[in-house]
Amino acid sequence: MTDVVALGEVMLRFDPGEGRIRTARTFQVWEGGGEYNVVRGLRRCFGLRTAVVTALADNAVGRLVEDLVLQGGVDTSLIRWTPDDGIGRTARNGLNFVERGYGIRGALGVSDRAHTAISQLRKGDVDWDAVFSAGVRWFHTGGIFAGLSDTTVDVADEAMAAARRHGLTVSYDPNYRPSLWAGRGGPERARETDLRLARHADVVVGALGMAGRHPGADRISTDEVPDALASVAGLLPDAQVLATTLREVPSAGVNDWSSAAWSAETGCVIGPRMPGLHVLDRIGSGDGFAAGLIHGLLADADLERALAYGTALGALTMTTPGDVAMASLAEVEALIAGASAAVRR
Repeated sequence: MTDVVALGEVMLRFDPGEGRIRTARTFQVWEGGGEYNVVRGLRRCFGLRTAVVTALADNAVGRLVEDLVLQGGVDTSLIRWTPDDGIGRTARNGLNFVERGYGIRGALGVSDRAHTAISQLRKGDVDWDAVFSAGVRWFHTGGIFAGLSDTTVDVADEAMAAARRHGLTVSYDPNYRPSLWAGRGGPERARETDLRLARHADVVVGALGMAGRHPGADRISTDEVPDALASVAGLLPDAQVLATTLREVPSAGVNDWSSAAWSAETGCVIGPRMPGLHVLDRIGSGDGFAAGLIHGLLADADLERALAYGTALGALTMTTPGDVAMASLAEVEALIAGASAAVRR
C-alpha cells in the first residue's frame, strides 16, 4: 500500500560542486524534480511509502535515473518506459545542470528538458483509478509538470480530479519556472494553468506564487503575507491550507528562512524564523518544505506544527548537496526543538 503518489518529471542533475558549469571537467550526478523531491523526502525522512508517476526513455540514462530513485526508496512501478530510438529524436530524458552559487554569485540552473518522455504524456495514458484504488492517501503535483508541454496540464487536471474522486487529499505547488513558459504564453498562461489546477487542491504549497497579477510580477514583503494569502484564499474557496516559504537572500550562502500558512480555522500562521541560515545548496528546499508540511498534516498535527516540520526539513535540505532531502526525522525534530550545530559523538 502506498501513502503518497506524486506526478512529475525526474531529471538527472549535473552538479559541478564549487565550480562553474562553463568550466567544469567533472560533475556529480543526482536525481531531482520538483514533484519527485517531495515524495523522496517523505520516504527517506518520514518513512512514508511513496511512489512517483513519471516517464523515462528506456536507455542507460533512464535506467540511471531509475537506479537513483530506487536508492531513495521511492516505488518505481508506476514509471512509464518509452522506447529509445538511439538518439533521442522522439523522446529523451531530462538533464539539469545546476551551480550552487556563492556570495554575490547566485545559484544558476541550465535545464535541457525539451521533448522528454514525460512531456509527451497525454490524458488517458495513465489509469488513475487503478493508481488510486489501492489505499493511497495523498496525491501531489505541480506547475513544473503542468508547464512541460501543452498536454501535461490536461494530464495533471485528469489526475487531480481522479484523486479527489477517490477521496485523497490533493496538493499542488505552482512552482513557476519562466523557462518553461517562454514562447508559450509566459506568466499569464502560467497563472491560467495554476488557477485551473489549484481548484482541485486541498493544500496549495508555494501559495504566494498565486498572489499578485501573475507569477513574478509583484514582490510581497513579510508584513504583506497575511493579506496576500487571504487574497489567494479568495481565488480558491475550496482550498483548506495555503502554505509558503519565506526567504530573504542577503547572499547565496546566507538566507533568512521562514514560512507561513493560512487556513479558515487559524487564519495566517507564521512558521519558525531562521535568520542567517548558512546554505550549501538551496535547490530543493521548497520541496523539502512541502514534504515536511505534508508529513505534519498526514499525522494530524496542527498547522503550526506542520509548518515547523516543513520549515525545518527545508532548512536542513539546504545544508546538503543535490535536490533531495538527506535529513533524518530525529534531525528535523531536534531542529524544531532548538538544537544547535554543535558536534554530536
